[in-house]
Amino acid sequence: MNETMVTLVGNAASGPVEVETPRGGSVKFRLAVQPRYFHREKETWADGPTSFYTVWTRRTLAANLTSSLSIGEPVIVHGRLRIKEETKDDRRRLSAEVEAVAVGHDLNRGTAAFRKVTKADPRLVEPAAVRAAEAALWAVESPVNRAARGAPTGAPGDPSEEPFTGPSGGATDDGVNQKKKAVSAVS
Repeated sequence: MNETMVTLVGNAASGPVEVETPRGGSVKFRLAVQPRYFHREKETWADGPTSFYTVWTRRTLAANLTSSLSIGEPVIVHGRLRIKEETKDDRRRLSAEVEAVAVGHDLNRGTAAFRKVTKADPRLVEPAAVRAAEAALWAVESPVNRAARGAPTGAPGDPSEEPFTGPSGGATDDGVNQKKKAVSAVS
């Protein structure tokens, strides 16, 4: 079967949107493509009409796209062109869609930092009970005890490094007993 493969250069007109389809989970976004040409009579560069495409991604490309693309960023899309025809309110509409094979930032207009995604071995991933116990520990263990065992004293994502003080104004040391309660409650 012959397919029309296209490469489009434009800007993300929308952010990635996760969509559940009959073929599985997909991510779509809108791409705005506006050609520039040199106007000989005026001797200046001019913008042509903007075309919009719906870009569909699946599997790993879809997962990586959600954490890599924002509105307005310059991107290059390579994939299969599909023209859809719809009739709505007795009006015929045509829309262009691209089933993407590759999506990347346009490095002619900026820089990007690539991060390779590796799949974790399921045998090495911590069980949910261990992660829940650690979360409960963060909720009850005092920063003084975390500091004593060499752990960060702030909550995850909390830039504060000040020690926790109890009602008396002094640093508390009851985190050990609370830790045992939290771990036994999760077990």
